[in-house]
Amino acid sequence: MNFFTVIQSAVEESRDAIQEQFHGVSRLHFASLGVTANRTLAILFCLTFGIASVGFAQSDAEFAKANQGYAQGRFKEAIDGYESLVRSGQWSANVFYDLGNAYFRTNDFGRAILNYERSLALEQHHPEATANLQIARDEAHALELQQSWPDRYLRFASINQYSITAVVAFWIGVFCLITLIFARRRPAAAIVLLVLAFSTFSGAIFAIWQLDRGAKGRTLAIVTAENVQARIATADTANSVLVLPPGSEVKIVSTRGDWIYAALPNNLRGWIPAKSTERVRL
Repeated sequence: MNFFTVIQSAVEESRDAIQEQFHGVSRLHFASLGVTANRTLAILFCLTFGIASVGFAQSDAEFAKANQGYAQGRFKEAIDGYESLVRSGQWSANVFYDLGNAYFRTNDFGRAILNYERSLALEQHHPEATANLQIARDEAHALELQQSWPDRYLRFASINQYSITAVVAFWIGVFCLITLIFARRRPAAAIVLLVLAFSTFSGAIFAIWQLDRGAKGRTLAIVTAENVQARIATADTANSVLVLPPGSEVKIVSTRGDWIYAALPNNLRGWIPAKSTERVRL
């Protein structure tokens, strides 16, 4: 073995030793990074879960406090509590139902009807809200919009239910279409199922569109002020089209400044002060 061979062998041994040490350090470094990352994720999860739990606990406490105020006859205090939940985004059919009851007990029939409608918009089959809504309408002599026949027949299900139906029908149709494209033989069952899925999807989309633009759709608003009159122009001195008791339904068509142009009961239209109405859907 000559001198250069010895030198080369020593250099290679040194390089291998350095690489082994480097890889060892790297493995330790990345392992520590992995442990740190896992701990960080665990801490973030705990913090997020803890914050959410605290938020739910606070909401439950506020709801219980508002219910207690209502039970003790402090209706103004109960209204403040329920409204605080609504402003914070804690929406539920029961919150709006209880808020409607509190307004009803203070003889504010317009806002009582508004919140019963909001409760039913979230949970269509809420028998207590439906019954109290009719009682409040009778007390206030509120006017209702006339529903078209598609609205009446399609309201057995909600927009969310129609949306789920449309999604399921769409993917069933896609599966059947793929089967028909790649199968050697086209099974009759797949063809029939594809037609049914397409028909169901189309019907569900039509129902969503109709309910969203119908009398109970996104533009529905409730008159909450007293002595409201729909007029032929955007001026308090313009001729009156229709007197709207509190709780009456209107459908917003357009907005101009402090006035809204609305479809009214009895198939009329007119201008109403925007501050005198509130939309049902938030």
